[in-house]
Amino acid sequence: MIIPGFGAFLTHYASAQIDIETHTFYPPGKSISFNRQLQTNDGLLANYVASAQGISYEVALQKIRNFTGKLSLNLSEGKTVSLDNIGDFSFNKERVVQFFPSGNKNFDAGSFGLTTFISSEVSRVIETNISAAETTETPLLFTPRKRNTPYIKYAAVGLIAVAVAGLGGMKLYESGVQDHNFVQKQKAETLVQKQIQEATFIISNPLPTVEVAVPKQTGKYHIVAGAFRVEENATTKVAQLHEKGFTAKLIGENKYGLHQVVYASYENRLEALTSLRNIKRTENKDAWLLVKELEN
Repeated sequence: MIIPGFGAFLTHYASAQIDIETHTFYPPGKSISFNRQLQTNDGLLANYVASAQGISYEVALQKIRNFTGKLSLNLSEGKTVSLDNIGDFSFNKERVVQFFPSGNKNFDAGSFGLTTFISSEVSRVIETNISAAETTETPLLFTPRKRNTPYIKYAAVGLIAVAVAGLGGMKLYESGVQDHNFVQKQKAETLVQKQIQEATFIISNPLPTVEVAVPKQTGKYHIVAGAFRVEENATTKVAQLHEKGFTAKLIGENKYGLHQVVYASYENRLEALTSLRNIKRTENKDAWLLVKELEN
């Protein structure tokens, strides 16, 4: 998850483990790390805040900016910032943000309720000495009478033969049905093809041809509205900008695998800068100019 203007939280999966020396069982889980380089808004956090609090996307984005501004201010003053059940942030001597995750928090939803436990040691003893009394066999008081029932064997063989014969008959029947269906299918396809070939479509009063000129956006100067981890969210953003009158579009993924959405593209740099200033003043303070040649 990316916090716009601050950084991104990433999770790493770890499988279940057993410490043989301490007999401790650890469930599978996910640990968390922080990447200061990923700061571009992908829309996930803002959409969640907007949905959870029943506010607009722009208001949710402004709340996130206020929150990250307080975090950065506290860090610049040398304070340690703590996020519940996530970890602590602080500056090191080089003024670089350090993140210390909470050690006992499992972020794997599939392991909910599973905890670490210590199993008692199991001792295994193999007994090799057997007394003579234990090896003495108790004689049988009577000898069971063996019944001669050959007719049961013959009945079983007969049932198997009937089953095999029935299975063979069923296979023959299924084969006959398949052949019949195939022949009927061929006949139907031949009839349809013949009717298509014989059909003639005549339009007595054809409508006049209407030509619509659709302007094609070109140029290497792009005003970026945001970058999204999920392509569906990027498509939704494009639709929202279209409703506001922008000629928005997707221009592909950046090097971080995020789908980029732009307000518009320009061939002239001065026109792009003029439009960027207007968008930053009225729409989005985080909008920025990308200079890139796009592949056709």
